[in-house]
Amino acid sequence: MLTTELIPAMRGDPRQLIVVLHGLGDSMDGWRWLPRELQLPDAQYLMVNAPDPYYGGYSWYDLQGDSGPGIERSRAALFELLDAQRAAGFPSESTVLLGFSQGCLMTLDVGFRYPHRLAALVGISGYVWEPEELVQSLAPTARQQSALFTHGTRDPLIPLAPVREQVKFLKAAGLDITWREFDKVHTIAGEEEIAVIREFLKPRLGVRL
Repeated sequence: MLTTELIPAMRGDPRQLIVVLHGLGDSMDGWRWLPRELQLPDAQYLMVNAPDPYYGGYSWYDLQGDSGPGIERSRAALFELLDAQRAAGFPSESTVLLGFSQGCLMTLDVGFRYPHRLAALVGISGYVWEPEELVQSLAPTARQQSALFTHGTRDPLIPLAPVREQVKFLKAAGLDITWREFDKVHTIAGEEEIAVIREFLKPRLGVRL
């Protein structure tokens, strides 16, 4: 079971849900600023802690050894989490999966495999785990799924060029990925990047433009 916390919407009784997956060594506490900055008042946010303790924070998978088992375990846990949200009244088509770094990898890994189409996927400053295997494991709805993938041109932890090639491979396989590069390191490029994420999500969550 994953530890979660639901942050209510600022108004109304919405069914829009944004599931937030943090990066290595972080926790849900590191993302409490996001609802205020994204300015999507009808959305609720489900903040999620990864399963493994890591130097005061949490980890989705082992970065130093074999990442595969941890990724597969976290994938199964996130499938269960998304199923639970559907059962709780949050339709998949109104649910966004958003993640940073390790959370980005899990967002793309889960989002393109999950059997129900989500409103959108947003991956920030991450990479794709075994793209060839992912293409072989796509859900029937995967090519109807829209994703925004952002990365920094100066990222010292996850170099840009290999990730760019991964995205080209996935797009050639028919996946709908919007790719954006920012002049940043391993972080979020302030309001410039937040605005891109906000405008990407608005039509997919049914927000009037």
